[in-house]
Amino acid sequence: MTQFSAIDNGHSLAWTGDGEYLRIDPWGRDSVRVRASKMHEPLDLDFALEQLPGGSGESATVTIDTENDTAQFVNGEITVKAEARHWRYGSSGYEEFRCALSFWKTSDGSLLFKELPEGGSLNLQARHYEPISGGDHAITVSFVAPEDEHLYGMGEYQQHVMDLKGSTFELAHRNSQASVPFVVSSAGYGFLWNNPAVGEATFAKNRTVWKAESSKQIDYWITVGATPADIERNYANATGHAPVMPEWGLGFWQCKLRYWNQEQLLNVARGFKKRGIPLDLIVIDFFHWPYMGDYRFEQEFWPDPKAMCDELHQMGVKLMVSVWPQVSINSENYVEMKSKNLLVKAERGEDLGMMFEEPSQYYDATNPAARFYVWEKCKKNYADYGVDAFWLDEAEPEYGSYNFDNYRYYTGPNVQVGNTYPRDYNRGFYEGQLAYGREGQIVNLTRCAWAGSQKYGALVWSGDVGSTFDDLKHQITCAIHMGMAGILWFTTDMGGFHDGDINSDYFREVFLRWAQFSCFSPVMRNHGDRSALQPDGTMKETITRSDGSHRSPSGADNEPWSMGEGVEKILVKFIKLRETLRPYTRELFDAAHTDGQPLVRGLFYEFPSDTKAADVADEYLFGPDLLVAPVLEYGARERDVYLPGDANVTWIDVRNGESYAGGSTITASAPLSSVPVFARNGHDHGLTGTL
Repeated sequence: MTQFSAIDNGHSLAWTGDGEYLRIDPWGRDSVRVRASKMHEPLDLDFALEQLPGGSGESATVTIDTENDTAQFVNGEITVKAEARHWRYGSSGYEEFRCALSFWKTSDGSLLFKELPEGGSLNLQARHYEPISGGDHAITVSFVAPEDEHLYGMGEYQQHVMDLKGSTFELAHRNSQASVPFVVSSAGYGFLWNNPAVGEATFAKNRTVWKAESSKQIDYWITVGATPADIERNYANATGHAPVMPEWGLGFWQCKLRYWNQEQLLNVARGFKKRGIPLDLIVIDFFHWPYMGDYRFEQEFWPDPKAMCDELHQMGVKLMVSVWPQVSINSENYVEMKSKNLLVKAERGEDLGMMFEEPSQYYDATNPAARFYVWEKCKKNYADYGVDAFWLDEAEPEYGSYNFDNYRYYTGPNVQVGNTYPRDYNRGFYEGQLAYGREGQIVNLTRCAWAGSQKYGALVWSGDVGSTFDDLKHQITCAIHMGMAGILWFTTDMGGFHDGDINSDYFREVFLRWAQFSCFSPVMRNHGDRSALQPDGTMKETITRSDGSHRSPSGADNEPWSMGEGVEKILVKFIKLRETLRPYTRELFDAAHTDGQPLVRGLFYEFPSDTKAADVADEYLFGPDLLVAPVLEYGARERDVYLPGDANVTWIDVRNGESYAGGSTITASAPLSSVPVFARNGHDHGLTGTL
């Protein structure tokens, strides 16, 4: 007897036993998808993986050894070995059935990782299903992976950690946390947890564990590649490619919390032009609406949006407008949306999601009808006036309390499917703009992402982080790990978001060091809730309507000229440097689009054989050619820099032309007006002498 069977014309493998259905399918080049479920066949759920044509593995082979009850599945460079057994277990008194999986590199026969063994009398289960109310399961899947592997990816977590081996992660979204469950190993594989449930991932020395608090099945995808670039290429093919970045995404973006009226915004744009400072895009932030969920400008403060857009376009400046997914109970759309079931539903208690400024509930972005409804409002009230792009804020969504089990969506309970929310939020605006005729011109600035968000034009920023050097440190690792998780378009609030005092020497230095990092990031964007003493003694600007009613306050000025001539001079230098970089940045965005390659890369990415590069967290590569070493301490005017590679690699300091061999550590000067940047083998992309 064998418990295995070859299915789908012999290109897939199935196993059954003890109520479990296990299925292994080819899913792209050198890749497999593994699904398992209890008491039903595995489902083809619409999560991160795209449907690949023809089963995506016509060359995959299945071999079954009926005598030994083993099977082997091969798809290019990945081999899966399955060993089944059944026995009368003394403690239970009846037959028990198990199937153990291990994953191998085909060409050299090396073991990549394997499921957790039973452990003899421990009787451990690598695939564990814990029944929960409603018929689904809490799921735990455990593996044994190489102790010495280095891991990268998993999205955005505010920590200064490069090698993720030894780390644990909450699989849930929060403001400034985007959980994207794809990890790349130095052992030569990539692993996607294709499950949007709230859960946990742990990469311990003795085991790797993935958990879902509520799920219908186990579902994960594995790919094998000789280099990180190969793995990222396979991942993009399986989950979707980022679109083409429009030209206006390559320059400088200006924003603050918040431009609160039309003339103020136009005066800022005019100020850029008067001073000759390049500007690609300007942003209108939140609460430009009467109530959340109205999805329109408040006329008192924005009397002629079309004329505003026309003037900006005449200056060559694009306009982005913030959209929040909250719908106030006072919104003109609330009753209709609630009647049509277009809002998220609380499971218990008050049917509210957040109380910021006013009681509100989120629209249900997992519902296609809700996505269409919101886009139609935004098309009519923004795009038709000439608004070019949308800032999809609050995309986690940011519930007032992160009680993940208290909300239900169109596609299921939040605890089971909630991590898809930011992906679907972006999907609605991407598909709406495609239908509107904006292909190749779509960028959705968004505060969160999940696997697959990249194909919907998601430009993720790192959320409402602090205005400190420690926060700046975290942005380097966030950018690298987001790129490794397939979210290639990434940006940050230059200077951080929270309460940077523009009259403080400390904040001005943080701001300039952050600007230098931002210049060598996918999108260079200035934003933040700035503080400064107002005439009334407060640190924020109070705003009221003509009838005296409250409107959300505004932060202090945040333009290049807002912190004095010294800051302006240095910032403008880097804004113009960004223009010099434009041809190179275009190359990087094109590689992201066609080949899934991240723009911000850890040193390990280009130098995987350099063991010293594996855990460097305070410098990075901008594309393959430029090594950037941001200054991350207040008052520092020099820093140590590790230059990866060997004697065959040469690094040129673009500021002075000095040459260094790969594999060396140097002390680089770093005056406040400069950042250490090194060109690999002389590929300086026009930077020599500009820094």
